Amino acid sequence: MNFVFISPNFPESYKLFAARLKDNGINVLGIGDCPYDALNGELKNALTEYYKVDNMEDYDSMYRAVAYFAFRYGKIDWIESNNEYWLEQDARLREDFNVTTGVQPKELALWKSKSAMKPVYKEAGIPTARNHKVTDIEAAEAFIEEIGGYPVFCKPDNGVGAADTFKVDDHYALEAFFRDKPDEPYVMEEFIVGDVYTYDAICDSEGNPLFESSLRCPNIADTVNTDQETLVLILPEVHPQIKEYGRKALKAFGVKSRFVHFEFFRLKEARKGLGEVGDHLGLEVNMRPAGGMLPDMMNYAHSCDVFRIYADMVAFNERREQQNGYDRCCVFAGRKDRFEHEHSHNEIMEKYGSDIISAFRMPDVFADAMGNQIYMALFDDTESALEFGQYILEYNFEYVMTH
Repeated sequence: MNFVFISPNFPESYKLFAARLKDNGINVLGIGDCPYDALNGELKNALTEYYKVDNMEDYDSMYRAVAYFAFRYGKIDWIESNNEYWLEQDARLREDFNVTTGVQPKELALWKSKSAMKPVYKEAGIPTARNHKVTDIEAAEAFIEEIGGYPVFCKPDNGVGAADTFKVDDHYALEAFFRDKPDEPYVMEEFIVGDVYTYDAICDSEGNPLFESSLRCPNIADTVNTDQETLVLILPEVHPQIKEYGRKALKAFGVKSRFVHFEFFRLKEARKGLGEVGDHLGLEVNMRPAGGMLPDMMNYAHSCDVFRIYADMVAFNERREQQNGYDRCCVFAGRKDRFEHEHSHNEIMEKYGSDIISAFRMPDVFADAMGNQIYMALFDDTESALEFGQYILEYNFEYVMTH
């Protein structure tokens, strides 16, 4: 089997996908713009061959790279980056090389467009916030009146993450949004007061989950836009309503043979027509693994290897890697240098050293979203994890995340 891995060096942990695929006897053929000599040694060992292109945005260069691999190794069975940025290019390459193991270009609209997701949620019976494709300020005002007033939340229709998002609290902010927004399609949604819960899964060729997990965190857009600090928990188990909605979404969006990251809101305030406090709403579907260190945190929380589960799905369409321990809560706390903190690093290590998996400084490029000083720890229950977060960040997260 020939697996073309697009940009296998980013993020850095993706070397483990390549290594596990190789363990299953798969030819892993890498394409990227990073010089070969700069690749991680474990990744080099996992790759059968690597093809460097000068510019991954240049489709002709990417096409030639895949064509070279097809000439040298025969039919290409998989083309995948596991990266949302390259989703459209991955699909185009699959179509051009008749690779049927992943999404095709005609299916991408439901996966990329936030506005196109809404009817799919509705058809699947998953409640979701009402939204409006942004055109002009008069239409926006009519939508805001229809949903009962401000605030509303504006975001790129095809964006990834919390960049270029805006919370609009009043008419003056609405005018500023139309004056300053980037020149790209936007959607406007009714603002939901709630925390983000996710459904993370690896599914087989029929869309059946082989692995399921869930994380819990404050709204990441608030973290970026209001410069809050970050606390993320990989939960010991998936909430029953999240599991129900996540499995429905897999089927509704036609997901097959993928690692996915679906986001939901858990209501902190009842919302007419949507649900009561504690109910969940569909937010976004992301057709790639959770970002950053979250796959590693899943491994810690569930005593497993998600990279191997994925590789077994590719090679055998089943899960062969089994859990080798019990489910726990893995917590990520990110402190920002601009805040004063009651407890020093030494005090934290003295109190929680036996629970902490890792403590390190985050590169500046990721610090706005994740924090400058990072702590990862493992606990038997979520209450202990929240106490850990409160000790580090001095917020009452039990209140923040449940009320």
